[in-house]
Amino acid sequence: MGGVTVSKRRDHFRVGQFMATVKEVKEQIVGDYKTHSSDTGSSQVQVALLTQRITELTEHFKTHKKDNNSRRGLLKMVSRRRKLLDYMKRRDINEYHEIIKKLGLRR
Repeated sequence: MGGVTVSKRRDHFRVGQFMATVKEVKEQIVGDYKTHSSDTGSSQVQVALLTQRITELTEHFKTHKKDNNSRRGLLKMVSRRRKLLDYMKRRDINEYHEIIKKLGLRR
């Protein structure tokens, strides 16, 4: 997800040279991380989508330092992602390492 940055508008993202809507970015992420042709909710896809939303909110906090309500939502998303990653680690360690490497997460 290195090429996705948040613009001033809430419903658009800058992908490379052009603007994309939230729906287009979500479809791109699902396409990149799906495990089979009709996959939209596997653990890999959920972790990737949460990571994108966490990155977006982290950028938001650089300018809105006192937005504590959104910060609570961010903490809930981080917790949900952690639980999904723990589940993936228990289920298939190779899949877990692959998604961590692909997303550039620390753990």
